[in-house]
Amino acid sequence: MAVDADWAGELKRTAIDKSAVLGRVRVGDNGLAGDERADKEHHGVPDQAVYAYAREDYDWWENELGRELRDGRFGENLTTVGIDVNECKLGERWRVGDVVLEVTSPRVPCVIFRNWLDERGWVKRFTQARRIGTYFKVLEQGELGVGDKIEVLYVPQESVTIRESFLAYHGDRELLRRILATPGRAARWDRVAARVFRDTTPV
Repeated sequence: MAVDADWAGELKRTAIDKSAVLGRVRVGDNGLAGDERADKEHHGVPDQAVYAYAREDYDWWENELGRELRDGRFGENLTTVGIDVNECKLGERWRVGDVVLEVTSPRVPCVIFRNWLDERGWVKRFTQARRIGTYFKVLEQGELGVGDKIEVLYVPQESVTIRESFLAYHGDRELLRRILATPGRAARWDRVAARVFRDTTPV
């Protein structure tokens, strides 16, 4: 749940501190039951209902940072094992429990994430590592829980990976054009395109 925090940007509230739930959890269009989002302006859309981060990437970061990182430390509400969340593709669909999810966009680090981790140069380091995790929208509501198998239902072959989409967000115009040609893309990508193509010289 959201709590007051002086370091949490202009809103001064955050729900980034996630903790494990051992039982089954209901998943609706706007995310997991009991999982609040304080900053609804930036994190309140259905395209960001579920955020997945891989345990394997946590293990990599533990080695890099020299500190323990528990599941949920990066604010995800789904911690995965055995699947590379950075190489899944926009539009890819997973079944977890009886919930069907669709990949929409990468996580972009913000000041709240930086302050929460309290690591020097964190936004730059997280960006350079490109171990960003992925957002999903919910296509079919249901329940999921610890130990549920991740079943990949569909992979759009012409799409880009989450790692590539992160590069597109940061100005790779060719990758961004590929995203814009993808049917059913998240509305966020039209806003990204407006920024990228406005801020760069056409070629």
